[in-house]
Amino acid sequence: MGKRITMFIAMILTAVTLAHAQDIAVKGVIRDQQNQTLPGASVLVKGTQSGTVTDVDGNYSISVPNEQAVLVISFIGYGTQEVTVGNRTQIDITLGADMKTLNEVVVIGYGTQKRGDVTTSIASVNTKDIEERPILQAAQALQGKAAGVQVTQPSGKPGSALSIRVRGATSVQAGNEPLYVVDGVPTMDTRDLNVNDIESIQVLKDASSAAIYGARASNGVVIVTTKRGKANQSQVNFSAYYGVSNMAKKIEVLNPQQYVDLMNEMGHNISVGSQTTDWNKEVFTTGHNQNYQLSFSGGTDKNKYFVSGAITQDKGIIQPASYRRYSFRMNLDNQIKSWFKLTTNLSYSNAKIRDVKDNNNAGRNAVVLGALGAPPTMGVYSQDSIRGTIFSTNPLKAGWDNPLAAMFGPTQAAKDNRIFGNVAGDFTIAKGLVYRSNFGIDFMNHANDYYLDPYRTTEGWGANGSTHGLGNATRSNSFTYLWENTLNYEKKWEKHEFSALAGTTVQKNNWNNSYMAGRDFPSDGVVKTMNAANEITDAYTEQSEWFLNSYLGRLMYNFDSKYLITANFRADGSSKLAKGNQWGFFPSVSAGWRISAEPFMEDVKFITDLKLRGGWGQNGNQEGLANYASYGLNTYTRRTPTTPPSGPAVTPPTYAPNPDLRWETTTQTNIGVDLSMFQGRMTFTADAYLKKTNDLLLNVPLPNTSGYSYMPRNSGKLENKGLEFVLSTINFDKSDFQWTTDFNIAFNRNKITELQLSKVYRYADVEGRSDQIIILQEGASLGTFYGYIADGVNPETGDMIYRDVNGDGTFSPSDRTILGSAQPKFTYGMNNNLTYKSFSLSFLFQGSQGNKAFNASRLETEGMYDSKNQSTEVLRRWQKAGDITDIPRATDGNVNNSLISSRFVENASFLRMKSATISYALSKNFAEKIKLSRATVYLTAQNLFTITKYKGFDPEVNAFTSSGATLGIDYGTYPVSRAFVAGLNVTF
Repeated sequence: MGKRITMFIAMILTAVTLAHAQDIAVKGVIRDQQNQTLPGASVLVKGTQSGTVTDVDGNYSISVPNEQAVLVISFIGYGTQEVTVGNRTQIDITLGADMKTLNEVVVIGYGTQKRGDVTTSIASVNTKDIEERPILQAAQALQGKAAGVQVTQPSGKPGSALSIRVRGATSVQAGNEPLYVVDGVPTMDTRDLNVNDIESIQVLKDASSAAIYGARASNGVVIVTTKRGKANQSQVNFSAYYGVSNMAKKIEVLNPQQYVDLMNEMGHNISVGSQTTDWNKEVFTTGHNQNYQLSFSGGTDKNKYFVSGAITQDKGIIQPASYRRYSFRMNLDNQIKSWFKLTTNLSYSNAKIRDVKDNNNAGRNAVVLGALGAPPTMGVYSQDSIRGTIFSTNPLKAGWDNPLAAMFGPTQAAKDNRIFGNVAGDFTIAKGLVYRSNFGIDFMNHANDYYLDPYRTTEGWGANGSTHGLGNATRSNSFTYLWENTLNYEKKWEKHEFSALAGTTVQKNNWNNSYMAGRDFPSDGVVKTMNAANEITDAYTEQSEWFLNSYLGRLMYNFDSKYLITANFRADGSSKLAKGNQWGFFPSVSAGWRISAEPFMEDVKFITDLKLRGGWGQNGNQEGLANYASYGLNTYTRRTPTTPPSGPAVTPPTYAPNPDLRWETTTQTNIGVDLSMFQGRMTFTADAYLKKTNDLLLNVPLPNTSGYSYMPRNSGKLENKGLEFVLSTINFDKSDFQWTTDFNIAFNRNKITELQLSKVYRYADVEGRSDQIIILQEGASLGTFYGYIADGVNPETGDMIYRDVNGDGTFSPSDRTILGSAQPKFTYGMNNNLTYKSFSLSFLFQGSQGNKAFNASRLETEGMYDSKNQSTEVLRRWQKAGDITDIPRATDGNVNNSLISSRFVENASFLRMKSATISYALSKNFAEKIKLSRATVYLTAQNLFTITKYKGFDPEVNAFTSSGATLGIDYGTYPVSRAFVAGLNVTF
């Protein structure tokens, strides 16, 4: 037996020896085109796990199984090479620079361009992580990813729009949101776009890149391109995620005994009764979000397709706020003839939004401040001898329902059906000459129904039951069509490249709306629609339209990709302005110089590419203009019919018509540099810009004797100037481990440089306060807070001390002054991606520094002037002479201690971990065994933590969004939540 074992071991050793004897030892040196050795280059035997890396001198040594073996040599920033070993044992390799980044095609207005030839400021956003994050809107993909593009989430309410500022705000009243162009069709709202359908996002930041969109481009342009099928690559993709969300931060309020102590100190004689409620627990709950998507793509060289369908749902942390969307997309590419290509993009979405009331105080039945201000000494429900079970009300303040009445008293939902897309035909007339005709539509059907319970809420019941239920219904339709015809010519010869674009576009919108309100509904509460209302209290219809006619052109020339120049021109005519001012003209020019291509740079080995660029251009802003902005519109009011009929009463316009109303025009100059080093391992971009907006649109107040309250007028100038820096690095690139980092930072200074006629404008009313929070004046920025300076609490009286700013020895409204600005000094973002074998980790940080916020919520939670509950901050309140504190005394019915002042202006700088994702991809071999091309599972945390000194729920919130001047005000705004998501992505 022992001899047999010995013989068996000998046979195994012999076989191993023979196997190794067949291996071939190969060695060599890896160099670049400048004959510099490359340490850390990867050398793999193709089709195996066998591999090595070069040493500090670029040397490698590897064993291959036979002469047919193929070596795969790669190094970051260089093109990969494959070589067959043959009968060689010494194989030296020279790797050439990988020009994929420079040759990458980016989408620009009405065309594409190689990234290396771009002469303007364009930010390309990596959308690879979209499918591993619970993103509902395209704008969320931009957060923290692009320098100079500030994306904020003013409200955490499901379905609420995000706010985007590209290089600062350029307007007060004409809108500050960028123009979106989705597959060639312009729009101002992308909330219905399924983000998993997005292939790429480009942000045109400067005027020279955006001027091709003329009168709609002052605030930048976001170009969104959706996915398309690829020839001979049929795929079925399925993705799903499910997550939960909760409050990222809690504001503590007084418990029942502490509340009773405060009320008794204010003169109320109450005690803790049998019913108590923790309203934070009742109002703020766990939210749920989920998404399921199935897509099909593929085709042939002549016919390609991409079809997708998705279901998305987001239930908020305050019930019943929710957002639900069904979406469908079909993208087709058909090469009908060798000279004719037909492209179709069509999407349909059905969205439903349930709202809850926020951005107001408890007295107005708003939910957030209602939760903080509801007395903890009352229950959720109470009994009424006539009405039965009702939502309990504040026992010290008649008519103040508890927050659950605002949540569950109404039954309401907004429903949107949207069809969006285009059909484009490309006709090749001659070599390099293509004519394109593009027809697009954007149709939106909107319905909103509201019904307020006749019994359970104070408002629904009315005085002595006079209301008996409230309801209203809104129906609107918006139809926009676009028709563009362009001619594009491209010519290449020797080292020259030239292209020319000319075209015309027309776009028209028709909108109609009907509204009906009523009361006195049936007692059974079964029928909640307007046909059940016994009394119609209001009804009206509206209709409007606008038309835009444009001519555009572009010339581009480059010599050997070394000297580059681009010129754009667009003329826009708008129906929104009166005759004589309808046309605006928007030119731009930009140039680039690839310094790295010059002979004197040949010896600078560490620089792969270096380009200097500069541009100048003008853009307009028509999006915020009302459809009949330059005309005065009459109002018709119903009156008691007469015999014979006399018609409705005609009320003249409240504002003065202004036929001289013009475009807001923004002129921008940009200088930038693009640098790539160490064969692409490090790239750096820097930009400096100056934006000046002339003819700022403002509603200028008029004297009472004029008969008008104001006139819309071009009456000011605004300036933004700033610096932007982007740094991308490949920190590690080994066979098993890769790590990349993208960092961006942007500095912007915003300032009103001129105001004509009226020198001061005031914005942002807060309920119960006579003073407004925001001031607009020369030398100040948009979002400037204005009020009194609070110098602490008088230890003898317990009252706030307000500074005598003007030095006249008295305290008066003339002592108000500037208290700070919501404009940040700089914003930044950092994204890291790490991959180890099949595991990946990515995390995104987003930050803002130097911005202030006016915490108007603290007027309610620290005011101590009525019967609302307060935050635990008031436990430090002044109670007797000699107390040293920053919280004044309680004063029932007196708001003097909580005037609009520096007391409520807070540092709103923050650093937030916006997202963190860990994922695992099944090995290719295992995936193929179970008939999959790819399979990935992941866990994502959204808004994991925020480092800030701000005392409110969230430093990003903004209660008032109607004006570009009203920034950084928190007044019981629905907070942003923290989410944890698990997901799966599978490709068949």
